[in-house]
Amino acid sequence: MSSFSALCSDFYVNQKLGLKLDLPERRETVLDLFDRIRRAFPRLSTFQRYEGEVALESDSSERDWQWVSLRQTSIRSGHVNPASLADAYAFHRAILEVAPFFLSISPLDIDTLEVAFGFDFETEHDKEAIVFDALLANSPLAQLVDLGFESVIDAQPSLGVSLGQRGDLQAFFEVRTKPKVQLAGERGGDPISVFLTVRKLGPLSSLDDLKTAFGAIVGHAEMLAEQRVIPALVVPIHEAIESRG
Repeated sequence: MSSFSALCSDFYVNQKLGLKLDLPERRETVLDLFDRIRRAFPRLSTFQRYEGEVALESDSSERDWQWVSLRQTSIRSGHVNPASLADAYAFHRAILEVAPFFLSISPLDIDTLEVAFGFDFETEHDKEAIVFDALLANSPLAQLVDLGFESVIDAQPSLGVSLGQRGDLQAFFEVRTKPKVQLAGERGGDPISVFLTVRKLGPLSSLDDLKTAFGAIVGHAEMLAEQRVIPALVVPIHEAIESRG
């Protein structure tokens, strides 16, 4: 955990279970699920509505906080600045265990299961310039910019890869500098964000396969974070910010 959080302002682990069919919208169904989650995780006591989703959150002013939300075709959850990866994993596994039964989810309905590691960098400096200097300045893409007369206004590199030959496990590396419409799990503001997302494509044979899929996903995510994301994305951005004082 220390290597994941030491170089950034906030580190978080998010999960998304994507579905093919719309989730039920009955008040009783949603509230029963959130009540069940709140009993297991008492800190999640704030019910919120956002555009296109409803969410149950803990106090987002605390450094360590959690959230779970329902959108039309997905169930999402997040743990921001967890004390350990084990704590974050336990929270997400609990969501995978209870949500399918409250929401009548079939294995055939499962489109994707994904876990994202997020690294946020708060800075008052030009975010596009930081990303450009850290990741692109020594690449052929730098030849597209005449820095003597031009400034970079959008530098958000991304890359996706298939893990293995079956093609049903994928990884995505992404850097974001632009604000988005606020959704559950987003405090607002405009940090530089580095995302590593590992995605397993459905459908699954049974709901029990969610546990196996989750284990495989987080295993790949930890390996990719340690061996690629931290040295290739997180450290260069951290050093570019530090060099500006």
